[in-house]
Amino acid sequence: MKSLRIALSLSLLLAATAALAQTATQKSFDQLKTLTGSWEGKSADGKPVQVSFRDTAGGSALMSEILGHGPENMISMFTLDGPNRIVLTHYCSVGNQPRMAATASPDGKTFTFDYFDATNLKTPDSGHMQRVVFTIVDANHHTEDWTFVDHDKQMKEFFDLRRNEIAQK
Repeated sequence: MKSLRIALSLSLLLAATAALAQTATQKSFDQLKTLTGSWEGKSADGKPVQVSFRDTAGGSALMSEILGHGPENMISMFTLDGPNRIVLTHYCSVGNQPRMAATASPDGKTFTFDYFDATNLKTPDSGHMQRVVFTIVDANHHTEDWTFVDHDKQMKEFFDLRRNEIAQK
């Protein structure tokens, strides 16, 4: 009887430990959340760009807003999709919402999101975001490399961003 209690206790302890352990995907999501705050920089053609990140929905989503780049602001939402996938939904100024799944680099500094489907996409070759790569250089510097595809023509946009220290205070 005593060995049964010990075995049961060990089983419960192992189950509790497994439930509390963070998955690699959760750790990657938490790393993305370090982007929370205001960022400013320039696009590849030297135009100023501002990006803000906000933790929202009780910590279950990260919202990014690209401000002042083009005629409309754009929003992207990052969420966990189960224990093994991070999904980005991009609310684009062209009126569709591509969804992309993340792959994180082994060092946890680069996140590559690749297209897997979209809502409100007129045809499969209509213009939409196909890929975005976020690279966290350090706590105050990150880059975003966006790829838009329209009828097999790729257009790229690169942002080099620094944390806006004034907005953080």
